[in-house]
Amino acid sequence: MVDERPPGPRSRRGAVVIVCAVLLTLLLAGHRLVPNVHGLGSLVDSVTPLLGIAVPLLALAALLRRSRPALLAVLLPALVWAGLYGRAWLPPAAGADGAAVRVVSQNLRVGNPDPAATVGALTGDAPDLIGLQEVADGDRVASVLAERYPHRAVVSTVALWSRWPIREAHGVDTGLGWDRALRAVVAAPQGDLAVYVVHLGSARAGHTATRDQTVAALADAVRADPADRLVVLGDLNTATTDRVFDPLTRLLGDAQAEAGQGFGFTWPAGLPVTRPDHVLYRGLTPTAAGVLHTPDSDHRAVTAGFRW
Repeated sequence: MVDERPPGPRSRRGAVVIVCAVLLTLLLAGHRLVPNVHGLGSLVDSVTPLLGIAVPLLALAALLRRSRPALLAVLLPALVWAGLYGRAWLPPAAGADGAAVRVVSQNLRVGNPDPAATVGALTGDAPDLIGLQEVADGDRVASVLAERYPHRAVVSTVALWSRWPIREAHGVDTGLGWDRALRAVVAAPQGDLAVYVVHLGSARAGHTATRDQTVAALADAVRADPADRLVVLGDLNTATTDRVFDPLTRLLGDAQAEAGQGFGFTWPAGLPVTRPDHVLYRGLTPTAAGVLHTPDSDHRAVTAGFRW
């Protein structure tokens, strides 16, 4: 006799987990297909690395439901996430030895109660170049840096401090209506190095047009720059996974991706979930990259070392 009773709860065990795993897989694999309307695509791109957190949660749910099909389904988003971002967690091939140039970049934060303490923390590893954004109290910054970094260039609220002479410096128009970026030529011992210190337009949920325009303007400036060796330090208000970042990645390497480990998140400083701060380069070989937690800023600093 055929049992025609409807399937019991066991046959549906784990169905919700399976559906969630499939949806997560589709989002991970196809996040670039989300239309970038009012910045929605950029937002999804930026948070995609964090979606990996859902994988162990779904696996736990599958185990609690005692569902083998659900546990197998969770392998799909796990494999896709690993394919997209697993390389970031491998030990970097490059070593810190032999770095000819060490750089650090820090958004100081407007309203920082003690910018001197913030910049003081940047000097611990003796970088050769320090790029700063949101500099509101240059005198207090100078009180800490001037002795060890006798050369500086300042444009509006961005600044470069250098151990080596700065041959020239000027503002860079990124379309904000006022210069919030500079380009300097540093006379390093091995030769001239073009250094950009940049603070691009802010991005908010639903309002990314200004940021997007400034990314494009920076890419245009870098594309037209004749320098063989070039470094970009700054708060670009853009995650590396954001499609808007692509014009820069087609022109420049990313020190964190090449010589760092992990995502290198920098914001917010207390529990960072994204990386708007970057060290980009061309004509150099990155040897190290990392993140430095400094006091009194809402951003962590980014560091990198390069061989000529």
